[in-house]
Amino acid sequence: MRVLILGGDGYCGWPTALRLSERGGTVAIVDNFSRRRIDLEQDIDSLIPIALPEERCAAWAETGGGPITFHKIDVAEDFDALANLVAEFRPDAVVHFAEQRSVPYSMMSSAAGRYTIRNNLMATINIAAALVETGVDAHLVHLGSIGVYGYETLGYEVPEGYLKVRRVGPKGQLGPEQEMLHPFNPVSKYHLTKVLDHLGLAYFAAKNGLRATDLHQGTVWGVTTAETRRDPRLANRFDHDTIYGTVVNRFAVQAALGKPISVYGSGEQTRGFIHIEDALQCIEGALATPPRAGERVKVVNQISESRRILDLAHIFADVSGSQIAMLESPRSEPEANELAARNCAVFNFGVSPTLINRESVAELIDLARDRASAVDLAKLYPNDAVFAG
Repeated sequence: MRVLILGGDGYCGWPTALRLSERGGTVAIVDNFSRRRIDLEQDIDSLIPIALPEERCAAWAETGGGPITFHKIDVAEDFDALANLVAEFRPDAVVHFAEQRSVPYSMMSSAAGRYTIRNNLMATINIAAALVETGVDAHLVHLGSIGVYGYETLGYEVPEGYLKVRRVGPKGQLGPEQEMLHPFNPVSKYHLTKVLDHLGLAYFAAKNGLRATDLHQGTVWGVTTAETRRDPRLANRFDHDTIYGTVVNRFAVQAALGKPISVYGSGEQTRGFIHIEDALQCIEGALATPPRAGERVKVVNQISESRRILDLAHIFADVSGSQIAMLESPRSEPEANELAARNCAVFNFGVSPTLINRESVAELIDLARDRASAVDLAKLYPNDAVFAG
């Protein structure tokens, strides 16, 4: 399989490139270094040093991996370069990670929010249009978010994309059962882009026969994969700051240092989670089961489990002996919610999930402890954090 990976220098993109290459795929990656630029702008960095893409690709070849080619293209801004690459490479599939992925970054300023919306939406529209205009019938796998459904308690299991409904006639009679797209309720500009992305994919699927899968993914945690462990130059990102450091990885660093585990608000917020190894298996599964031309966008709720943030904090605190600090939430979100989402596709792909438990938490804390000297304590908590316990 020939696979083009957009955003291939990123946290999910790079290990995906390695995994698909390891499976015998012909892989090309595209990136514009926007994440590296944001690191410099915000004075943040990965806890584990990240080699440049050319060095990463060379290291993969030296350790027995197949050739991975790198192309520096801004997918959202340079349509011609993207379309030319699609026409030349002629991928069987495109995996689309080329989006600004941080909720806090998308909400930190008007400029950051507008950049997130412009970059994410135009990247999606451009790759869909490039496939249509070049006549390349590639399966487009887009990394979405489970957060498109919002974080209100719904009182039922969120389906994988489509809700079964029956219309009520003027005299109360019920019509036949049919399916409609489940209502969206984005809580941030980042989640808004994922909603707009899905609608864009649905348009191209209906009008142009685009074959697309939207992975409504939960929070990804973990750092290493079977491939990244081969050589230090293949290492993946380990973010611990309040902008890009997702909650599980951030808790691991705090626990490794013996610092308070920072819980925002009540801690009663429930979120979906998936380990990075499981996310890679889901991507493989999605690539192996593409929709047919003319079918609607296939939706996968890519989560392994749902957990309350406070419950996660207690696991890290119990393993490390750290205290839990209840902080005023810097985010605009419900103080508490329940989240139940149907995730049959994950198990149909054959994933045996790596769950968040004492054993997996201890391994992650040990990894963070090995890099403790590189931690920037000033970036580990919100700037105005006041510890309440």
